[in-house]
Amino acid sequence: MLAAQVTAFHPDDPLAGLTVGEHPEPEAREHWTTVDLRAAALNQHDLWSLRGVGLRAEQLPMVLGTDGAGVTPDGREVVLHAVIGGGSGHGVGPDEPRSLLSERHPGTLAERTAVPTWNLVDKPAELSFAEAACLPTAWLTAYRMLFTTGGAKPGQRVLVQGAGGGVATAALLLGAAAGLEVWVTSRDAARRERALGLGAAGALAPGDRLPTRADLVIETVGAATWSHSVRSVRPGGRIVVAGATTGDPERMELQRIFFTEIQVLGATMGSKEDLAALLAFCARTGVRPIVDSSYPLARAADGLARLARGDQFGKVVLTVGGEAQ
Repeated sequence: MLAAQVTAFHPDDPLAGLTVGEHPEPEAREHWTTVDLRAAALNQHDLWSLRGVGLRAEQLPMVLGTDGAGVTPDGREVVLHAVIGGGSGHGVGPDEPRSLLSERHPGTLAERTAVPTWNLVDKPAELSFAEAACLPTAWLTAYRMLFTTGGAKPGQRVLVQGAGGGVATAALLLGAAAGLEVWVTSRDAARRERALGLGAAGALAPGDRLPTRADLVIETVGAATWSHSVRSVRPGGRIVVAGATTGDPERMELQRIFFTEIQVLGATMGSKEDLAALLAFCARTGVRPIVDSSYPLARAADGLARLARGDQFGKVVLTVGGEAQ
C-alpha cells in the first residue's frame, strides 16, 4: 500500500527523511480493526517525527500521521482517536504507555492503518471525511483546552495566542460558537483580519494589551508569547498550555503567577469521550474545520512543505483515493 513514512532523521531539514512509497499492509490483530482511510490531516507532530523527536532509529520506517477518517471492512464510517494505550489498554495490553499514532504504531498517512477497535468513533454524516480527519489532534486539543481543562463558560473572555495555527484556529471557531468572547494575536495583519472574519471579538499584534484581562488564555506558542499570556489573564484566571512552538520561555514570571493566583494547566490531546463530544458539537452547530489546502497522498511532501513553511491558515489535508467528501 502507499504510505508517507519517515525513513531517516534530519533535524534541520525534516523533509529530507520523508519517503512516499510502498509499505507493508497492516497485520491482522485481535481487537484491532484495519481502516481504509479516506482523508488524513497533517500536524506539527509529523514534522517533529521527521526530525527524530519521539522516535528511535530502530523504529524506522514509521508511517506518519495522527489524524484520520475512513471506512471499516463492514462499511462503518469512522474517525480515529489517535491516543493508543494507557489506562486499561483497550486492545494493546494494560501496561502499554500512552502514545499517539505514528509513535509506537503506524499512523494515518497511508491507504490503510490498523487501530484498536476501541479507538473508532462514528463519523457524523454531516461531516465530510476531510473535515472529520481534521479533528482528532488539533481540534480535540483545542476542545479540551477550552472546555475540559479550561472550564470556559459562555460570556467569558478568552485569549488565543498565535492565530492561524491548527489549535489556535480551532479554539477561535469553537469558542465563538460556544458564546465566548475570543481575542487572538498574530504577527501577520492578514491573519488578524481573517480571524476577525471568523468571529474573533478582537485581534492584536503580539504584546498588545487587551481592553480587559482574559478569564482564560490558550497558549501553544511558548517563549514568544508567554510573558504576554501571564500579563493578559485576570487574577485567579487560567492559562492552558498545549505546546511551545517557539521553545520554553526564559522567564516563567513566577512572582506574578503566585501573587495573582494564576492557574497554569497542561493539556495533551483529549479522551475518546472528548472526541465524541467534539464531533457532536460540530455536527449540531455547523462549525467546520477550515481546510487550508488539500493534496493527494502521493503528494504528501508538498503538504508537509507547506506546513513547514507556516503558510497555512487552518488544516492541510491529504486525500486517499480521491474520496474526501
